[in-house]
Amino acid sequence: AIIKINTYCRVLYKAYICRLKKKYRKSMDDYNQDRNIVFSRKVKAGKRTYFFDVKTTKGNDYYINITESKKNLDGGFMKTKVFLYKEDFNKFMDGLQETVSYVKNELMPDYNFDEYQRPEYNATPPAEEDFNQS
Repeated sequence: AIIKINTYCRVLYKAYICRLKKKYRKSMDDYNQDRNIVFSRKVKAGKRTYFFDVKTTKGNDYYINITESKKNLDGGFMKTKVFLYKEDFNKFMDGLQETVSYVKNELMPDYNFDEYQRPEYNATPPAEEDFNQS
């Protein structure tokens, strides 16, 4: 019986260490991802929040990270990300503008989209000193 308890304790200990390593690795990944943000815009839209972040690469290039965040039933958050690279900016904007225009002008021409203009939709860019923290 003592051997079974010792084996069980070792299994629990290993599982605990694995969870700690995952948690530490995740927190370091979050830190590494967040430290290269040079511009950020947060847009609250009802139950969803969108983040538009400009980030730098190791080669000192830039890309846009678009994140949709919404609350789960369990209280956590589900995040969906899109990475947009500089060579795709124009094509992406053309496609987005064409799609939004189609919905507004062809599918829903009588709908008042301005009714959703609330103060939180017009987010202001963060102050410069927010990014210069050491």
